[in-house]
Amino acid sequence: MSDEPQPQRNDQGWAPREPEPGPRPAGEPAAGPGEPGKKRKEKRKRTGWRRLVPTWRMLLGTLVCLILVLVGLFALGYYLVKIPPANAAATKQSNVYLYADGSQLARDGDVNRENVSLAQISKDAQHATLAAEDRDFYTESAIDPKAMIRAGWNTATGKGRQSGSTITQQYVKNYYLGQEQTVTRKIKEFFISIKLDREKSKDDILEGYLNTSYYGRNAYGIQAAAQAYYGVDARNLTVAQGAYLAALLNAPSEFDVIAHPENKAAALARWNYVLDGMVKKKWLTQPARARVTFQPPKQAKGSAGMSGQRGYLVQAVNDYLTSNRILDEDTLTTGGYRITTTLQKPKQDAFVKAVNDQVTDRLDKKNRKVDAYVRAGGVAIDPSSGKVRAMYGGIDYTKQYVNNATRRDYQVGSTFKPFVFTSAVQNFSTTQDGRMITPNTVYDGTDKRPVQGWSGGPYAPENEDGVSYGDITVRTATDKSVNSVYAQMAVDVGPAKVEKTAVALGLPANTPDLTASPSIALGPATASVLDMTEAYATLANHGRHGTYSLVEKITKDGEEAVELPKQQTTQAVSRQAADTTTSMLQSVVDGGTGQAAQAADRPAAGKTGTAEEDTAAWFAGYTPDLATVVSVMGQDPETGAHKSLYGALGQARINGGGYPAQIWAQFTKDALEGTDASDFDLQLQPGAEEQEDVPSFEPSEPDTTGDDDGGTTDGGQETPGQEQTRGPSQSPGRTNGQTQGQTAGQNQGQTNGGADTGGGTTNGDGGGTTDGGTTGSTTDGGTGTTTDGGTADGGTGTGAGEGPLGTLTSRKP
Repeated sequence: MSDEPQPQRNDQGWAPREPEPGPRPAGEPAAGPGEPGKKRKEKRKRTGWRRLVPTWRMLLGTLVCLILVLVGLFALGYYLVKIPPANAAATKQSNVYLYADGSQLARDGDVNRENVSLAQISKDAQHATLAAEDRDFYTESAIDPKAMIRAGWNTATGKGRQSGSTITQQYVKNYYLGQEQTVTRKIKEFFISIKLDREKSKDDILEGYLNTSYYGRNAYGIQAAAQAYYGVDARNLTVAQGAYLAALLNAPSEFDVIAHPENKAAALARWNYVLDGMVKKKWLTQPARARVTFQPPKQAKGSAGMSGQRGYLVQAVNDYLTSNRILDEDTLTTGGYRITTTLQKPKQDAFVKAVNDQVTDRLDKKNRKVDAYVRAGGVAIDPSSGKVRAMYGGIDYTKQYVNNATRRDYQVGSTFKPFVFTSAVQNFSTTQDGRMITPNTVYDGTDKRPVQGWSGGPYAPENEDGVSYGDITVRTATDKSVNSVYAQMAVDVGPAKVEKTAVALGLPANTPDLTASPSIALGPATASVLDMTEAYATLANHGRHGTYSLVEKITKDGEEAVELPKQQTTQAVSRQAADTTTSMLQSVVDGGTGQAAQAADRPAAGKTGTAEEDTAAWFAGYTPDLATVVSVMGQDPETGAHKSLYGALGQARINGGGYPAQIWAQFTKDALEGTDASDFDLQLQPGAEEQEDVPSFEPSEPDTTGDDDGGTTDGGQETPGQEQTRGPSQSPGRTNGQTQGQTAGQNQGQTNGGADTGGGTTNGDGGGTTDGGTTGSTTDGGTGTTTDGGTADGGTGTGAGEGPLGTLTSRKP
């Protein structure tokens, strides 16, 4: 072999070679010269958005890991969480309530509880509780995931805070843990419930639940509740009674139909839900269900430690906290809170003294049976802040459980009329013939005059004692509380607009009997004294409304425990609307039915009112610094039934201008003692200034009783046996606010005592004249009428709307 180097071979057989290319797909060009053969086709990589989508292997792996983590956490939690000893529910702490200055108002009492065995609780009561709270208790596990998810969803979607807890979970919360809404507590509740369900029987858990649940009236456990509501032992509870106690578990104090009669419809709905559940679970037959009737609980008595006004004030504060979702009832009842209220002790004492001096000390229950029915309620609010400064709840919390200041079951009567006028100004409303409604607008005050422009059916309300006033201004109609004028005004404004204005001022939208009809003007609505005070405080604050507040601060263990909602103030109605109403209500105090309020020695505005059948008399008024509403009510102390006050305190009738106005005046004077009197700073609507020349009036018959509003028809309701004649105006040529001989271009009136010209001078505002002929020089008191409290309704010769405040006009909210 030659030693010369051999030429290198291209194939280099000893070196690794590229794999031979496989068969070429049809149509694919052959590799060019020197181009290596093609490799095997690699797996296509995911590009774009596909890279973000996990593969099934990734999903499966993640799911397995998650399950393993959850199982591990569950095992760890089950191992670490022990069943603790009973919590402080058995040794509940007291809540301490303080006045605004830090002095103690009250301390709630000891826990009322008596444990009983399950055998000592009637089967009907047991089944009712299960029907209300956990119908599958005996067959389900301690935890109901579906219910928890459903409750969470309902809460998140705004359907209200829902409970997804089983009876086992609720028992654990009541007995072993607490009521705080924290993740830690819920986790503990979850594991303890599972352990408890394994260690105790269903009967033991149900027994524990029934002995630890709160039923309201400071009653813990079903035995205490049976005594508190029905005066029987738990073993003797009937189906109807057991169903009611079971219904209370959902909202203990709210569903107490004695403390909150306005909530009776909601309580009955829950009661029926419980009974229907018993039928569904076959614990009650349908025929037996049909025979069950609701049995109202007995009248409640407060604990001795809550005597006098203390119990009413504590109840009002607690209701404020729970209704505004600041604290729920379960959390509040665990105790340990120091609650500083907005109440001022000097003003609170002044309210009690005023009621005692003007009413309580004058009662003669031995010789006048009706005097035993007399009750009073009152609230005072600072208009600038919305803070409640004083509240009078009743004769004594240990003698009458219901708070007269917050109950919503008495008609407000003519104290609602100002809201109609306020709405008229707010909405630039006009009469049926196109005249702008101001305090000087003339209306027809004829008794039982059918309202015009209302398509909802005939309506012709009666004036007090059937008096016909003829043509009168809105101001005079307010002074005299003329029903026929205000019913027509409600139609002119629009009842729905009136209702909207009342709600904007402060009345709750769900106020019972607050309906958009002409009768709304006469006050059939059953707002509470507190509701009315809030609305009148809005007028006093020039139309700016802020929800009332009762609590300044809440602490626990020396630290701020709860964040209170910030006060939100809005312009509910225009300042002109509120201020024009104020000026007109000043006229009521200066020369109308509210003259007794002058004893406050302050510039004041107010309105009197009387409920149907004289079951309640009201005075609602304010100074620039304090808004106060007082109501004197009639109630049977045994049955709680409403009673007329005819003959009470030796008077033929109890009217708003009498004892309520007298209480108001004494309280207001004492409450503001030592402070400078402030004048109203008013901005009135155009045309609202008081005029000297107004239509005079001569009632068709003397007003001898002196009430300020139709006592028998003041709510727009027909009394039994009395049918009102209603219908469209039937007087040819007469339009709303006009009498025969009037035209829209004529002068609004004539001077008192002058002769009517019949034609008059036009003033451009579309006012009317009085009837043709001479009306004489009748003054406001010339007919011998008396005011709401028996004070002469004039007698000074001053014409309606005249006097020292002649430049002011009035307006109704």
